[in-house]
Amino acid sequence: MADSIELDFLGVETSKSGDAIGVRYELNGQTRIHVVDGGYLETGDRLVEHIAKHYGTGKVDSVVLTHPDSDHANGLRKVLERCEVGELWMHRPWLYAQELLPRFETYNSVDALRSRLRKLYPGPAALEELALEKNIPIRDPFQGACIGDFLVLAPTRARYLDLVVASERTPEAARERTLVEASLEGLAALAKAAKNLVQGLWGQEFFPVGGTSEENEMSVVQTIVINGKRVLLTGDTGRNGLTEAADHLEAMGGTLPGVWGFQVPHHGGRRNVNTEVLNRWLGEPTVPGGRVQLQCGVQFRQGRHGAP
Repeated sequence: MADSIELDFLGVETSKSGDAIGVRYELNGQTRIHVVDGGYLETGDRLVEHIAKHYGTGKVDSVVLTHPDSDHANGLRKVLERCEVGELWMHRPWLYAQELLPRFETYNSVDALRSRLRKLYPGPAALEELALEKNIPIRDPFQGACIGDFLVLAPTRARYLDLVVASERTPEAARERTLVEASLEGLAALAKAAKNLVQGLWGQEFFPVGGTSEENEMSVVQTIVINGKRVLLTGDTGRNGLTEAADHLEAMGGTLPGVWGFQVPHHGGRRNVNTEVLNRWLGEPTVPGGRVQLQCGVQFRQGRHGAP
């Protein structure tokens, strides 16, 4: 068979958004099944059925949890329970409790911090228990890791740990910002908001000043190239994650812009992208009012560099 890739974005049919992605690809004579997130529990059942019906198998080579939110994590329990899974890739913050301990001012016990982190991130904790029970290896998806033929571009280990400390889920973390710094940041945000409003009035793209949450920024950003076309899967990452991913890709000799299939993170969230990030990955828009098109669940953007 010729090299090919199928990306199936299953609908997460709730009042809230979520991701459940099945991937089947053929590369160098090998076929692999790659699952990225699983939505909620009921979505997980549909994902398993989709794999059986359309991929003709109950075996999944790799399962990736991009970040710990329930609309991505919970459905993967069904995948681990019902499928033969080769590897599970996800971040487990409690593994780094000893390293993180000095950064949490109200903890003096590694065990206490580890236990707290497991409670704060119940989705990955439940998946860990299932994987250990079924002897499924668990890998860390930090920058540079290869998941089959997918390359992880973000996050780095260091930035991930910073995000764990900064997260609103961990309010006990030591805060180093002063009130003066916070006030200056607030004034800068107001100035940027005014600039964005002017751009919006002139018909340019409008994006909120504030970015996305730390949990979203933890998302695994991964890429694959099939038949010379690059696909980028982003989870719910934000502008910082997309910038880190672009920096790494270019450092490895990759050329940007130059993405054929681009998953707009966080279900198309405006707080996750901005004009600078989109231009870097996809090139400047050439179709007035037509920057983004939705095809088969992947967001494609028409640009000057051959994107569809």
